[in-house]
Amino acid sequence: MSQPPDAQRQQAPADLPRVLGASQATAIVVGTIIGSGIFLVPREMMQDTGSSTLVYLAWIVGGLLSLFGAMTYAELGAMLPYAGGEYVYLRGAYGDTPAFLYMWTWFAVAKPASIAAVTIGLARTLEFFPAFGWLGAHALGGPLLWSQIFAIAVTWLITGLNYMGIKKAADFQLVFTILKAVLILIVAGLCFASATGSWANFGTRLPHAVGGFGGFMLALIATLWAYDGWNDLTMVAGEVRRPERSLPIALIGGLFIVGALFMATNAAIQYILPAAQIAASERPAVTALTVVAGPGGAGFVAAAMALSIFVTLNGTVMSGARIPFAAARDRLFFRQFAHIHPRFQSPSTSLVVQGLLSTVLLLFLSQFQQHFELAVFAEWLFYMLTTTTVFVYRRTHPGLARPYRVWGYPVLPALFVVCAAAVLVYSYAGNLKGSLLGTALILLGLPVLWFVRQRYGPSVPVDESHMR
Repeated sequence: MSQPPDAQRQQAPADLPRVLGASQATAIVVGTIIGSGIFLVPREMMQDTGSSTLVYLAWIVGGLLSLFGAMTYAELGAMLPYAGGEYVYLRGAYGDTPAFLYMWTWFAVAKPASIAAVTIGLARTLEFFPAFGWLGAHALGGPLLWSQIFAIAVTWLITGLNYMGIKKAADFQLVFTILKAVLILIVAGLCFASATGSWANFGTRLPHAVGGFGGFMLALIATLWAYDGWNDLTMVAGEVRRPERSLPIALIGGLFIVGALFMATNAAIQYILPAAQIAASERPAVTALTVVAGPGGAGFVAAAMALSIFVTLNGTVMSGARIPFAAARDRLFFRQFAHIHPRFQSPSTSLVVQGLLSTVLLLFLSQFQQHFELAVFAEWLFYMLTTTTVFVYRRTHPGLARPYRVWGYPVLPALFVVCAAAVLVYSYAGNLKGSLLGTALILLGLPVLWFVRQRYGPSVPVDESHMR
């Protein structure tokens, strides 16, 4: 059994500076989670369940499962507050190979695919406005769409912001996350203040929905996608001040804030629209505000969606670059990725390469769904594996300092693991081609790991003495 990660990383380059406070850490959680999902998934959930009651049950269950995962990660993060998050926990519990495969998956597939999906989603949202109608056209008569070029430009804009230092990127995240929350509350307030709404809509049903347990599970997967991103904070844990306090506050408090905003938005949509209209609308929030305030209301929601997606992109870019950085410091990846910019104190090489990989995806895959399918399977596989490490650390290193202990241990972490496995099975079966591709891409990391070991030799040994 491998030892826990080295607290001091004595043989590695200097650490990234700890400059993030609890408010910025919370903004990373809230701002990264709340993207376009809340504005889009009510339609899918209604089609799956056909019932307002089951839609709300899915939101509650999905929120609780995400909270159980966040609580478990809060214990791990407060105990091992280093750059890389899940990579660190997996290496300490299971050794180099699982940790490397996690890093490889996020570096080569999941994070670039997420960045590409988010930026294409931003372009699609902006196409709602006539001024951005050109995004759907081909660029200069070639095969590329202007939306792809726009997405690439936005990717590099946010990559540049993070290149200039996490403090600037986190301040951006804090300000615009607050603005995003205010806009969401305005959307909900306008709906509930409208005379066109009716509480009777909450009792309407969709006769031809999928229904049953299968329909509920599909709706639950949709909510878990909407809640996705709560783990990103742990990837930048090495830059959080007082992590033993700030990480649990941000992870758990952030999930409560997100859950409240999600439930309020869903309730506002259902107050305005009956079940059949929600299921028939591509963008239920836009449709609801159109009923309430006409075209101007629809434009307001579209603008809120665009801002929300933009802030999500910042959190995704910020967190993804820390994973190969952490592996390179342990001699488990190419040493250039451990480079810290001397002026901006950012993992500059990791950021640039992440941007390049996202650009490649955007050049060759123009469909939003293609990017999304690449990431889903790998994410839930590693959520499940990472959560199991809390049991390993409790058993093998009971003396490690744990500033925060997950409430309900071992039941709640075990429940998250079981449910993550169920989500994994459903997502694998529902998208067999994408899941098989994801599996192949994960296993492709094994020859890369062999090459890295041949080039750099053994990884940095883990020294337990600083962890006591």
